[in-house]
Amino acid sequence: MRHLFSLSRSIRSFVLLLAVSASTQIAPAQKLNPEEFCYPLKNVAGYYSANFGEMRSNHFHSGVDFKTDGAEGKPVVAAADGYVSRIFCSSGGYGRALYLTHPNGTMTVYAHLQRFTPEIEAYLKEHRLRQKKNRADIYCDSTLFRVRQGEEIGRSGNSGGSYGPHLHYEIRDLKTGRTLNPIAAKVILPKDQIAPYIFRIHYVEVDTLRGVPIHSTPRTYEVEKVDDKNYKLKQSEPIEVGRNGYFIFEGSDRKDDVSNTFGIYRLRGFWNDVCYFEYRMEGFRFDQTRYCNAVSYYPLQNTSRNEVLRMCCLEGNRPELYATLKNRGIVSLGASQRASLKIVAEDDSGNLSQLSVSVIGKADERLFRAKTDTLSRVVNRLETFRHEEDNLQVTIPAEALYESILYRQSRSTKPLRRDTSVVVLSPVYRVADGSIPLHKPMQISIKCFVPKELQPHATLASRNRKGQLYALGGKWQHGRVSGSLSSFGEIFVAADTIAPRITPQFRTEEALGEKSRLRFKVGDNFSGIHSLTALVNGEWIPVEYHPIQGIATLEPGKYHPLGENPSIVLRITDGCGNTAQWRGSFPSR
Repeated sequence: MRHLFSLSRSIRSFVLLLAVSASTQIAPAQKLNPEEFCYPLKNVAGYYSANFGEMRSNHFHSGVDFKTDGAEGKPVVAAADGYVSRIFCSSGGYGRALYLTHPNGTMTVYAHLQRFTPEIEAYLKEHRLRQKKNRADIYCDSTLFRVRQGEEIGRSGNSGGSYGPHLHYEIRDLKTGRTLNPIAAKVILPKDQIAPYIFRIHYVEVDTLRGVPIHSTPRTYEVEKVDDKNYKLKQSEPIEVGRNGYFIFEGSDRKDDVSNTFGIYRLRGFWNDVCYFEYRMEGFRFDQTRYCNAVSYYPLQNTSRNEVLRMCCLEGNRPELYATLKNRGIVSLGASQRASLKIVAEDDSGNLSQLSVSVIGKADERLFRAKTDTLSRVVNRLETFRHEEDNLQVTIPAEALYESILYRQSRSTKPLRRDTSVVVLSPVYRVADGSIPLHKPMQISIKCFVPKELQPHATLASRNRKGQLYALGGKWQHGRVSGSLSSFGEIFVAADTIAPRITPQFRTEEALGEKSRLRFKVGDNFSGIHSLTALVNGEWIPVEYHPIQGIATLEPGKYHPLGENPSIVLRITDGCGNTAQWRGSFPSR
């Protein structure tokens, strides 16, 4: 263990940036009593598709996903006695969701539902008609909808940001607002005898330049299985490490009888048999969820189906997310010194896998040294950074970064893919490095000429890895297009004048009855669907919209009397202000 802290003078500035600590403690969570909760679904086989705390795009997964056997409409029941404290309905995110408050100090959440009980549906209907809004977020009094454990509260579905029928289920601590891990607490007991998979590890060295930490390109080491729980390096030589660096774990978990991949619950690192790093996903507050971009190794996590966990705590990360953290996970060896590293991965059912490797210190002349960069500007993560150059204005707020960076911007020379539906109005700017995550959004403003007829339709834009253009949001005002963005990368100004598409999935000559549902296929070329409005005989009715499927559904007779030959209007607006409208009239049944 003595080598862990044998740091040379050249790296002390980085250690100061890391604010070295001997250890830390995960914030204590409410201890759940499994006997107080029942299974929240009926008539299902009991399989799972996602576990608690998995790495998702810009957030930890806040619950457990239950499979519903590929179908909607399975009975969802209250996991404990309590009352419905919140009714939520949205086209994205949780879709249709119920929040139940319980006397034991917890709240349970049931998301992506198809429908609620008739009483709750009637209450939601009244609220939406009164507010004339598709989205609803209703907080309920404790006397309004009381429920008993095992009582049906709705039916499972595929609403909101869901890619297939399932139930998303959470348990939250009311006092702290933390969402808790129900599998680790044994409230839910999936069938699971499979230990986590270890696919590879990576090593990164860190140097400092102008007081800023510079990370080397990861060196990747493949591993192979020895048996069901033990792994070894494919190479026989020890891993070379420098005076200042950290390891990255890449792996995933499985559960019995399903092909889904799951996140890692617990990850520990042992240096000469002493634990120096432990990450454990017991729970988190929702204001901590974006820290997944610092817990993971963001550049690799973005393109991997596995968990890519950084065995190091960056300066701007939260130490309380770690149970053990010595020297913030930084390891060090002098030239030719040797040590042993053991990495132990554990799933939320208690299955363990481990990898043991030998490491040796690099010779001084082979250490990673950051290249001199005098043209970039230092962004101190604790200070607001403002910069304007070449008609591009950037403002990065204080604590928007997990560590200080060297900032550069330039014009991209890579040509954009031709897209006749989009008008590009500015150069393409490369703003910093897209592999650097932002914890808070930055403000971007580009000065450029926008013809008057295009000004209402102008937006900031970027392109994905396949070269396809997409809108980022923003508005034209006073000669600039400005917006709030949550990631670095390529940015430019574009305008879209193409209206959304609306394609009925029915024939208007069909008679319309009170229980009729009208489905429309909807989509947009560039900026996405922003709002949907429907009228029956001139009266507002809600639109049920599933953005992933691109389907909008109306139930005209559910909300207003149809009368004779009812008329229907569906109006859709995209993110650039273009509107499409469909009109139809129907014979009555």
